[in-house]
Amino acid sequence: MDKKSLSERDICSKFISPAIGNAGWDLHKQVREEVSFTKGRIIVRGKMHSRGESRRADYILYHQQNLPIAVIEAKDNKHSLGSGMQQALGYAEALDVPFVFSSNGDGFLFHDRSGTGAQVETELSLEQFPGPDELWQRYCQWKSLDGAARQKIEAPYYDDGSGRMPRYYQMNAINRTVEAVARGQDRVLLVMATGTGKTYTAFQIIWRLWKSKQKKRILFLADRNILVDQTKNNDFKPFGQAMTKIAKRQIEKSYEIYLSLYQAVTGSEEEKNVYKQFSPDFFDLVVIDECHRGSAAEDSAWREILEYFSSATHVGLTATPKETKDVSSITYFGEPVYSYTLKQGIEDGFLAPYKVVRIDFDKDLQGWRPPKGMLDKNGELIEDRIYDLKDMDRHLVIEARTQMVAQKVTEFLKATDPFQKTIIFCDDINHAERMRQALVNLNPERIAENRKYVMRITGDDQEGKAELDNFINPEARYPVIATTSKLMTTGVDAQTCKLIVLDQHIKSMTEFKQIIGRGTRINEDYGKFWFTIMDFKKATELFADPAFDGEPVVIYSPEGDDSPVPPDSPLADEEGIVDGGDWLPEGDETDGGEEGKKRIKYVIDNVPIHVIAERVQYYGPDGKLITESLRDYTRSCVKKQFASLDDFLRRWTDAEQKKAIIDELAAQGVMWEALDEEVQAKRGQPLDPFDLICHIAFDQPPLTRKERAEQVKKRNYFAKYSGAARQVLEALLDKYADTGIEHIEDIKILQLDPFSQIGAPIELVRAFGGKPGYQQAIQELESELYAS
Repeated sequence: MDKKSLSERDICSKFISPAIGNAGWDLHKQVREEVSFTKGRIIVRGKMHSRGESRRADYILYHQQNLPIAVIEAKDNKHSLGSGMQQALGYAEALDVPFVFSSNGDGFLFHDRSGTGAQVETELSLEQFPGPDELWQRYCQWKSLDGAARQKIEAPYYDDGSGRMPRYYQMNAINRTVEAVARGQDRVLLVMATGTGKTYTAFQIIWRLWKSKQKKRILFLADRNILVDQTKNNDFKPFGQAMTKIAKRQIEKSYEIYLSLYQAVTGSEEEKNVYKQFSPDFFDLVVIDECHRGSAAEDSAWREILEYFSSATHVGLTATPKETKDVSSITYFGEPVYSYTLKQGIEDGFLAPYKVVRIDFDKDLQGWRPPKGMLDKNGELIEDRIYDLKDMDRHLVIEARTQMVAQKVTEFLKATDPFQKTIIFCDDINHAERMRQALVNLNPERIAENRKYVMRITGDDQEGKAELDNFINPEARYPVIATTSKLMTTGVDAQTCKLIVLDQHIKSMTEFKQIIGRGTRINEDYGKFWFTIMDFKKATELFADPAFDGEPVVIYSPEGDDSPVPPDSPLADEEGIVDGGDWLPEGDETDGGEEGKKRIKYVIDNVPIHVIAERVQYYGPDGKLITESLRDYTRSCVKKQFASLDDFLRRWTDAEQKKAIIDELAAQGVMWEALDEEVQAKRGQPLDPFDLICHIAFDQPPLTRKERAEQVKKRNYFAKYSGAARQVLEALLDKYADTGIEHIEDIKILQLDPFSQIGAPIELVRAFGGKPGYQQAIQELESELYAS
């Protein structure tokens, strides 16, 4: 057998799999092949999106089905033994795996990330592949797990029989937490971006700790009733009869899993007695959802519960660990055992990317000063000073500004999809109500169809709050637009929200992350792959701050150090004071001012507003926002692949199938249809990807597909063929002019009209002397099409 002629899959089945099996691994239970562990980043340009390639490991080896401990990257035998190593190390890092192998079928290159071996990289023969016990021993050594701890971490995940496995980062989070608890760590913090399945992750952690009998009685705390109910009815359902929800009454102590609202067990003395009905050592595990809120503050009522049950292990989950001068998640819980950020989620294709539409108004940026003695709409004398962006909707309401924001939102919805779920974040309840009125008046035909097209959903409005479930429900069409201030910043799982409008002053990074998190969920069934942020108050400048997606830094000082946050911090306002931006309980949204005084808000109805700048920015490959057109993006993509026009022409000519190059660029985000549409708008006829590249990346004058086909006909290229072969080639040329190069490269085209009228596919291929002759004729046809 000539090994060099074997494909990569043949190398796997004939050499690598047998070597793994011979070493004692159970190929059905402990080994998974061709595991796609990410989905492929969603790339957005204009109104189009595409997905990049997912990351796929050739083999992942598990200890007892739920602990990945080794990755193997396979290559065909034309490659060297270690040529897959760098790729495999990238996978191992993501999968939190210590043992990494690369193979070409001759043996293995073994890389030990754990530091438990004599050297980092070793060459092994096929017979020397290590067995499961050896790697498990070394894994435990790497993780500092003694005999007792090893048994504790072996409890399996919950399996509902559907084959659903936690995603790779959820598995990392679950395993890291279970291992930390097994080693005796009693405060554990997990940081996972909004939309990445924190509750499901929490469920699997609790399930494994409960099943292994390490933790017998467990309290899960959330801060919204809707979240507790969603958790009980969805992710936590498998706990069944062992689970109960704590209410404000006598407690039944025969359950094992308790779900509670923070507010249900704090507040008045009577309410505090609810948790005091339990002895302080009743729970041995407390899981705190959204622990960046009150539980992170030293003096909060919520922290009181944690202090009361201080002998239990506390696991905190948050998308945004809160780190301010007064509040710290990390000081309480310690450094996160695992973090999975928004940037990683978007890169992996599990979270939706965003584009930003930034709109600036003249009075916001240039400022406005009232004429001397000017009275506002309510007869108040307007204080004589310059008002700018920081005053808008706080100290000064310009009615034309509210109208202009509503108009811009309406224009956007009409141009894209008038029924895409939209949240507009306003500065306070009054602002949210004004915005609702403006939108109602701008959309009379939609309101006539259903008065709930626009709803104000704020803490003080019972009817609005009652519509929150309908807004979240993908199947409920109304309400479409929700105007809000604080109520919808967190805990609102709006999977189909495609537009987030920021007309709110946001200085708290925690609050900004939470608001952005309202749009990051993907729902493929409803066509939600990405979302748009319309920003009227420069809030998206926070994206540029390293803290937006970086590691949280502790700036809380328990010793009472009063040093203020530096004035240039994005969390500080103009006086250098931190705006905590923390969650307000439902119904507690105020206009409050300094020391409880009602601040004066001037209302002006006779000052015009003009847009002075409007730009669109996209989420770039490095996680930064880029202002870039479809053409610019395509040009930079192509030039990364091909250094020059000659380089491109050489690759194109040499490619057996042009489709391979077209697909390769599509995977990097070149959107052929959108690009063709844009260029066609000027030229009127479809272009081939070849011409799109030459024209956009290398400034060559393009030919349409029709023009290319005509040139081939003029050169009388078909003269050397006759009969059915000639008819086939002429029909292929017409097909190319209609549908493009990819279709004529696919032999299945011979099953379609007009080819099926000429003869059966097998006869048509025979007219060229067999398949090799047919394929050669196609390549010659392509050479003629692209002859310079």
